[in-house]
This record gives sequence, C-alpha cells and structure tokens, in this order.
Amino acid sequence: MTPILFGRWQTRVFLLATVGLIVSLPFAFGLIGPAAGDYSFHPVFFWVIFWVGVLGLLWDILYNYLQQYLWDHDWPGVFQFFACIAEGIVLALLLQFVGLPFIDRSTFNLEWFIIQYTAVSVIAYFLSWAVMRILFPRWRFRGGKWI
Repeated sequence: MTPILFGRWQTRVFLLATVGLIVSLPFAFGLIGPAAGDYSFHPVFFWVIFWVGVLGLLWDILYNYLQQYLWDHDWPGVFQFFACIAEGIVLALLLQFVGLPFIDRSTFNLEWFIIQYTAVSVIAYFLSWAVMRILFPRWRFRGGKWI
C-alpha cells in the first residue's frame, strides 16, 4: 500500500529519531568529523537531524501531492533516492547561505554535513525499503502509520 501523508510523517520521524540519532552519535561526540579526537559534545549534528526532519515534513506534503499524479499513486524507490539528494541540497544551501536556528553559519562545515547527511540518508533509505518491510510487515498495510 502507498503510504499516506500521516504515515510518511510517522515513518520519517521514526527513522530520524532512531537511525538519524544513532548514526550522528560518533559525529556529535568527536569520534569522527571535524572535531575528531576532541571527544567533547557537539550538538550541531543533532540539530542537523532536527532540521532534516522539519524540512522533510514539509517536503512530504509536496511528495504526497505529486503521488496523486502517478498512475499507481505510488512513489518508486528511485524517486525517494533522488528526492533525498534534492532535500540535502536545499538544506545545505539554507545552512550555508541563510542559516537556521541553533546552527552557527560561520562554523558550518559543508564537507561534514555532506558526510553525515549521506550516512544517515543511505542507512535510512536501506532500512525503509528492506529491513522495515521484513521486521514490520503490517507497517505497509497501514499506509506507513505506526500509531
């Protein structure tokens, strides 16, 4: 079944709250990233995940609208992959040139944003298209809703 808007939102929040936070832990604690070896806490990586989620919820409204024009009202996996790239580009441009609350534009590191965003996105993409369908078979039949 095609995920409904509320299901898309719940799945996005679930994946970012689990996968996004877990993948971002090594960046935030200085194990890898621009402050590798510092081992102090760098919350900017969690704020990036927060803004990925906020902007993603807005993108999902557009995606849900566009799905209505597809012949089967479904969103193929390759579309999700390219949408992820578009989301990353828009977020990077916002962070680099406009700035968002809690992320200092003057210290924003585009290279590590790309690395973190790619890591989170690739793992979340794989989990949403493979692992979640195996571990949570009813998730698809409820339009992607968890609650």
